[in-house]
Amino acid sequence: MKNYYRRSYALALTFALFLTYYSPTFSQNQPQKTISGIITDGDGPLGGVNVLVKNSARGSISDLEGRYSVTAAANDTLVFTYVGYKLQEVAVGSNNIMNVVMEVDAQALDAVVINAGYYKVSDREKTGSIARITAAQIENQPVSNPLAAMQGRMAGVNIVQNTGVPGGGFSVRIRGRNSIRADGSEPLYIVDGVPYPSQSLGDSRVSTVLGYVPQSPLNGINPNDIESIEVLKDADATAIYGSRGANGVVLITTKKGKGGKTTFEIGSSTGVGKIKHRMELLNTQQYLSMRREAFANDGITEYPSFDYDINGTWDQNRYTDWQDELLGGTAYYNNAHASVQGGNEQTRFLVKGSYGEQSTVLPGDYKYKKSSILLNLNHSTADDKFSIQISGNYVVDKNNLPATNLVREALTLPPNAPALYNENGELNWEDNTFDNPLAALNAKYKSNANYLRANTVLSYTPFKGFGLKANLGYFATSLEETRTAPHTIYKPSFGLDSSYSILTINNGDLSSWIIEPQATYTLGLGKGVLDILVGTTLQNDNADQLFQSARDFPSNTVIYNAAAAAIHTIESDTEEMYRYRALFGRINFNWDKKYIVNLTARRDGSSRFGAENRFANFGAVGAAYIFSEEPFMAKVFPFINFGKLRASYGTTGNDQIGNYGYLNTYTTNGLSYQGNQTLSPVQLYNPDFGWETNRKLEAAIELGILNDRIMLSTSYYRNRSSSQLVGIPLPGTTGFTSIQSNLDATVQNTGLEFELNTVNLKTDSFTWNTSINLTIPKNKLLSFPQLENSTYANQYVVGQPLDIQLLYQSTGVDPQTGVYTFLDVDGDGIISNPNDRKAIRDVGPKFYGGLSNSITYKMFQLDFLFQLVKQEARNYLSDTPFPGIMRNQPTAILDQWQNPGDDASIQLFSAGYNNGAYLAYINSYNATGAIGDASFVRLKNIALSYNLPSQIATNVDCRIFLTGQNLFTITKYLGPDPETLSIGNLPPLSVLTMGVEFKI
Repeated sequence: MKNYYRRSYALALTFALFLTYYSPTFSQNQPQKTISGIITDGDGPLGGVNVLVKNSARGSISDLEGRYSVTAAANDTLVFTYVGYKLQEVAVGSNNIMNVVMEVDAQALDAVVINAGYYKVSDREKTGSIARITAAQIENQPVSNPLAAMQGRMAGVNIVQNTGVPGGGFSVRIRGRNSIRADGSEPLYIVDGVPYPSQSLGDSRVSTVLGYVPQSPLNGINPNDIESIEVLKDADATAIYGSRGANGVVLITTKKGKGGKTTFEIGSSTGVGKIKHRMELLNTQQYLSMRREAFANDGITEYPSFDYDINGTWDQNRYTDWQDELLGGTAYYNNAHASVQGGNEQTRFLVKGSYGEQSTVLPGDYKYKKSSILLNLNHSTADDKFSIQISGNYVVDKNNLPATNLVREALTLPPNAPALYNENGELNWEDNTFDNPLAALNAKYKSNANYLRANTVLSYTPFKGFGLKANLGYFATSLEETRTAPHTIYKPSFGLDSSYSILTINNGDLSSWIIEPQATYTLGLGKGVLDILVGTTLQNDNADQLFQSARDFPSNTVIYNAAAAAIHTIESDTEEMYRYRALFGRINFNWDKKYIVNLTARRDGSSRFGAENRFANFGAVGAAYIFSEEPFMAKVFPFINFGKLRASYGTTGNDQIGNYGYLNTYTTNGLSYQGNQTLSPVQLYNPDFGWETNRKLEAAIELGILNDRIMLSTSYYRNRSSSQLVGIPLPGTTGFTSIQSNLDATVQNTGLEFELNTVNLKTDSFTWNTSINLTIPKNKLLSFPQLENSTYANQYVVGQPLDIQLLYQSTGVDPQTGVYTFLDVDGDGIISNPNDRKAIRDVGPKFYGGLSNSITYKMFQLDFLFQLVKQEARNYLSDTPFPGIMRNQPTAILDQWQNPGDDASIQLFSAGYNNGAYLAYINSYNATGAIGDASFVRLKNIALSYNLPSQIATNVDCRIFLTGQNLFTITKYLGPDPETLSIGNLPPLSVLTMGVEFKI
């Protein structure tokens, strides 16, 4: 069968190599002789190998015994090529007999081993949908969070950066949003077999600088420590994880030691970051013209005493672009790492340490620092029956930031506002007429996080085909974050002192352990191979969280000492436990490396459900047909060297809800009765709710064309999530806002995924590869009985996506009154919510993808990635101040109504005294005019590197590199950034770094 597979490539390979190596230069004038020999691959003869005389069209193909014969001259070179093996060139010289041993190509489909979690499978024989990126792609990006390294590189994986502030969070959606709950669609993260929490210990009340979103827990992983990231998407790949895999699984594998001579590696890089995308704001002349027009429209001729920008108090010729002043700084990046690795065939080790820090573009000296150490040890006995792998990773993450990011101030401060500092170098309050934005920097945000991950894998093979394995993992993290609000953030004229200063503290600890014993058995059945896997999971999580506040300090010098405060309040003190048990299994049957069936199943038990609903069963079936193995393919489609059809169907579950939802729970309320502390109920109990279920269906085709120079994969998926776990809203008379339950609603995600990888050019010194991925998703609320009678009636519509906005239909600006108008849907003459908010706009992505290229020329390598997203989103009209008041505006508002009969897109300016205009402005927040195009194409990453020749760096491998991130963005979005979207969030920075690495 192997030779049928080889022959199917012969014609395509010959044609491709003819194009690659053909040249008008021949060796016709040289004496010709017959060269013969046997070609093997280490396991035996290799038939179907192409043998060409370089720079000619002459050649032959080896027979079933690996024998070949070709005519060539002494000064010729023979080129040996075969799919899955490295190209070899051998000079003829005086030889008449040339035996060649072909080496396996690590990039071949059979050789690329993909981590599927509990088992590994070759790319060629996988039955599920698994996306993968490697260390080579990750290391080329100057990022501190591995999620940033994944953006734009994987089909079906949509990752959005929430803020450009260091340590900020990301939104991750694998094949769409499955849950009505905002936090119910997070994937499962597994690092070296140890579950990694997707929920942060942070509190949005403290981390306001991060856009009121807790910091990302994935900050505890150093991207430079990662060997590969695999994302499991369909049921075949995820069902073996049961409930934990409902929203996809992200498998992160850290680097391991390599045997051989002990090698040392050291490297460092430094760089700068800036905000690249800026809004076009009104200059002073335009701004004051807007203000004068606003007062004129309101019928006011004498400017109020508190309108300092226009009444002459402030200099009306002064101009400041506050984006330069408040956000125009330079962030500095510094990173260093060192490692040592080595060993022999039985024992291998790796020790690696890294340190990185970056500042911000905000005024002041702020730093985000990360230190990590990675240890890995692998040992196996001489007979390979027993092996042990021990790995450990410790990360310290420290963040020092202001409590606000100043984005809103930079975009709305009047352009003629006073200078930030007075002549004495102190904050300028301009006789109490100016709210100095730098005063907000006196409020600080600090966080200290520690992450410890330890893992041991024991493997034993008592006899051939049977193996025992135990995965033992431990994870612990702690977070302390504080936010200060000293009285100095307010004007001195208020007369406040440190008794008004406030400290908020959030402390969190999480520890988790997991034990997973497994057994595998492999049995050969004729042309088939049967693989069986069974195992069990025991996982325990313990989390503690303490949120407290302190106020009324004797001095701001002791503001971080809560004990010094006169008023100390414990806002919340919680301790939670989570217990998880599971039994899982897999049966894989591979017949003749052509027909593959994969069965996976899991029985899950979660402590988040009542006794009657605690356990549930999940499973999937996947199948693949490698039709390129059929003999007729070589005759009918000789240019197709690889073809596979695959499909899968199965169910996974979801228990991403809070703990103890099925129990009556109580908390202290700070009150006492007869000297005893009292308790208050926290929630209503419901022992009857159960698992949320996700049914997944997929069909795909994969093709390899022209000796894998073109690799194409197309997938269709359909996921349906039902029995939605949400808090069902309750009337206020019950004393509770909601009760945890299963909502009889179904959410469907469908989509098409395309992946194309091409080898455009490949010679001895030059290669050019291209990768393209594109995802076209569609989300839909498939069913929701009695939706119109529920509290979700004003949020969702059956048949529409979850990410819709129900809005007033904008009908433009009234040419006579100059005020925004909206469609009166119910015809009552009043624009009111919810009766008139019936227009639907989908703010989810229409499609997204990436285009990457990798070009190498001798010692140079250039890689770059373009990310593209097609979407609509809320623009500046939904988040900017009332045009005409004492706040700056984008230049887009200059298309305003001025006189009766005007056809304008912006209503008349008002200084706030026109009630009709103000009401229309409020309605415009939630109108279709506030939704606009937020599509973008972004040069996400570029990396240029040069490896010094050995003549220059003797006995040392030296690599010099230049990398860039978010270098430019093409967009029509009317806002700071089309990715972060919110006008109050700092956009992702444009970063450029350079560095050097040495390997000895």
